[in-house]
Amino acid sequence: MADIKLFGYADKISVRPGDPIDFHVTADGTAEVQAQLVRLIHGDQHPDGPGYLDEEMGCEGNGVWAVKKQYTQVGSFLRVADPQHKLALEAGITLCAFIFPGLPLAGVRQTVMGRWDNVKNEGYALGLNPAGHLEFWVGSNGEVDYVQTEVPMLAKHWYFVAATLDAASGRASVHHESVANRYNSLLGAVCPIDYRSHVGETFRFRQRNLPETPFLIAGSQDWHESRGHFVSQMYSGKVDRPMVWERALTRAELDGLMKGGAPDQKGLVACWDTTLGYTDHGIGDTVYDAGPHGLHAEGYNRPVRAQTGWNWGGHNDCFRLNPKEYGGVEFHADAMIDCNWECTKRVTLPAQMKSGVYAMRLRAGPGTGLAEEHIVFFVRPKSAKARLALLIPTASYMAYGNEHMSFDAQIIQPMTGQPPIITEIDIEMYKKDEFGLSTYDHWSDGNGVCYSSYRRPIVNMRPKHRISSMGVTWQFPADLSILAWLEHKGYDYEVLTDEDLHREGLAALKTYSCVISGTHPEYYSERMLDATEDYIATGGRYVYMGGNGYYWNVAFRDDTPWVMEVRKCDSGMRAWNARPGEHYLATTGQKGGLWKNLGRPPQKTFSVGFIAEGFESSRPYRRMPDSYHRTVDWIMKGVEGEMIGDSGLAYGGAAGLELDRYDLTLGTPPHTRIIASSGGHSDNYMLSIEEILYPYPGLNGSQDYRIRADMTYFGAPNDGAVFCGGSIAFGQALPVNGFKNNVSTVLGNVVDAFIEPGRLPGGLWVNDEKQWK
Repeated sequence: MADIKLFGYADKISVRPGDPIDFHVTADGTAEVQAQLVRLIHGDQHPDGPGYLDEEMGCEGNGVWAVKKQYTQVGSFLRVADPQHKLALEAGITLCAFIFPGLPLAGVRQTVMGRWDNVKNEGYALGLNPAGHLEFWVGSNGEVDYVQTEVPMLAKHWYFVAATLDAASGRASVHHESVANRYNSLLGAVCPIDYRSHVGETFRFRQRNLPETPFLIAGSQDWHESRGHFVSQMYSGKVDRPMVWERALTRAELDGLMKGGAPDQKGLVACWDTTLGYTDHGIGDTVYDAGPHGLHAEGYNRPVRAQTGWNWGGHNDCFRLNPKEYGGVEFHADAMIDCNWECTKRVTLPAQMKSGVYAMRLRAGPGTGLAEEHIVFFVRPKSAKARLALLIPTASYMAYGNEHMSFDAQIIQPMTGQPPIITEIDIEMYKKDEFGLSTYDHWSDGNGVCYSSYRRPIVNMRPKHRISSMGVTWQFPADLSILAWLEHKGYDYEVLTDEDLHREGLAALKTYSCVISGTHPEYYSERMLDATEDYIATGGRYVYMGGNGYYWNVAFRDDTPWVMEVRKCDSGMRAWNARPGEHYLATTGQKGGLWKNLGRPPQKTFSVGFIAEGFESSRPYRRMPDSYHRTVDWIMKGVEGEMIGDSGLAYGGAAGLELDRYDLTLGTPPHTRIIASSGGHSDNYMLSIEEILYPYPGLNGSQDYRIRADMTYFGAPNDGAVFCGGSIAFGQALPVNGFKNNVSTVLGNVVDAFIEPGRLPGGLWVNDEKQWK
């Protein structure tokens, strides 16, 4: 039997009972799988917990599914709509643009723009050859003529590039010249390099245009017998203001364009003004043609917009200030935001499903390892009836989706204090570029990945998964420990996702008496943060279960909620840093980076915020004097002794992985009570970078008093309240000893009080200003 490998995804991440949901599956080594709907309960297989738990459910989708190998179009590009074949040029040609190569020495051909068929060698195109030289080529009847520049292009440098072909004489030329200024390129004027090259040749024949060949920017058409037409020869880098004429422009005309002059209308076929379409609220995927035919182009795999262009002068740091300096559209040969696989099976979910976390489990052959797949989705109620909601941090799941840190991040082993432990699933995920990258990874040209999506298999959003670099469950499977605790305690709860919260705002939360977060809700949009703050301020009770939450500002478009954007910049614990001038989200026009740097540190809403991380040990909490105060002593009911959480599934304690602390200077409500704090963390725990203005010895766990997790509580207006665990490991301590432990006791006291209407125990609202006493 051939090795069996199964991977899949669903078209929706949040559904209601009775909704249809499409499952998309690819399979190697088998033509059928056994499908079974399961309700997930616990995902961590750590021996100190209950192990993996699920419940098989009846569903019309259960049974044998026919499956096949499916293919993914990887790489971002623009496809031009040209129904009248205006770009099937029969006479002369001029192609020109400003380009910023990201990886000119990639060792493969990269098509910048053209109407070219890779299989039949028909058409025309301008691009980079495998050695990094700019090249113009035409093809006819399987033969190719080409001309190339003398010197290779340099990475991260702005050039004006052009190619011409005179129809009468056959004289072809190719040109590139630097348009670098003091700000826009990697190298400056002091570097003694001649960037210019102008070469001419006489071609033997003219281009032959096939009717089915599209005009593409950043790629060219290919074909395979199993997958049909697709795009290959992907270009990595920026393109600004590409243009096409059906005549050969003179050198003087090209020089005028290089200086930013307006295009001559004579013979102009298309002029894509990459600066059009900007609004104060961002920009979409359409690149508009300002030429005579309106040959607009649509982005595939979301080419990155809001990027600096060839004429960026350093004065404006945002496209909203001067869109004309933001014509750079950036392409990446390994970008991927949607597999776009055929639907394998459409399933209408049972009408009476309980709200919860579900997966379509697929098995073939041995049904283990790569021969088993769980396609996870979340079922919210038809109408909210419970008092308690578990808010699933799906934005953060997307951010970490298919992270490659154990393979590509050189810092990962010293950061985590342990060698990675990888499985066959980790290796298979790393080998498959069609599964896309996480926002902790870099594209092949070295730029940080700013987009993620759930319309692809995400292997770390599966039960049983352990993050290889840290050896513990992380994000989704860790959050199942909270869900398993709710199940064990018998709470009537419902689940919501970040997608629901972003789409509906406060309306998604307001019917619930209490909302519980996941262990690591790190990525949060403005709509989500507004809604959560309003929920608490209007009387909601909120339990923040984790650490390093509400950290990065992210954005979603309403028409594509499965795609998330983040720009990592300025400060924060980050895997990459956005380039100068590119710190604003193309999705919304808002500045990216930390919420703290936007005036909204998490302390203002939740009382604690990120302070440190470490990954080889966890510690318990010690009760603080505030915990004995009459307003909060009920939280400690049933807890014996001073120490809380001296065991857990994440390194043996409840305070670990990533820690949050109380900080009045960042907006912690001044009446907040510190219930308990951790201490004695190892030197693998380092102070978060945004807290450091100047480095000095002692910024580690055994020496810096700030490196601790604070368990906090405060009352909010209208009988609202917030309880914070202060650590990612807090939720993973719940399942130990059959859920009979003091972390479980503390959380139970809080949730029991929070779900009951009326005033909370121990508190009293006094006078008209309603100040907490």
